[in-house]
Amino acid sequence: MSAATVEDIHAKLAAALHPQSLEVIDEGHLHIGHAGEGSGHFRVRIVSAAFADKSPIERHRLVYAALDELLGQGIHALAIEARAPDETASHGTYH
Repeated sequence: MSAATVEDIHAKLAAALHPQSLEVIDEGHLHIGHAGEGSGHFRVRIVSAAFADKSPIERHRLVYAALDELLGQGIHALAIEARAPDETASHGTYH
């Protein structure tokens, strides 16, 4: 089984959550020498209407549900920044 890539993660999140903006960053280089040998560390920054009126925990659950098929494919760590569209004015929009 091949390791999940930025493109894989992006495609799954785009299909499931129809984001207004989405950024997937491979942060493996920041974790060299840690568990997982630095691979499989990702950061997701996503703005989606699916997150409106959801708590941070509910938002993370939606992201994990969208990535369910990939979680066993080398995702060692996942940092999630999830916002609803009305929250971007004060925080900026992800690219």
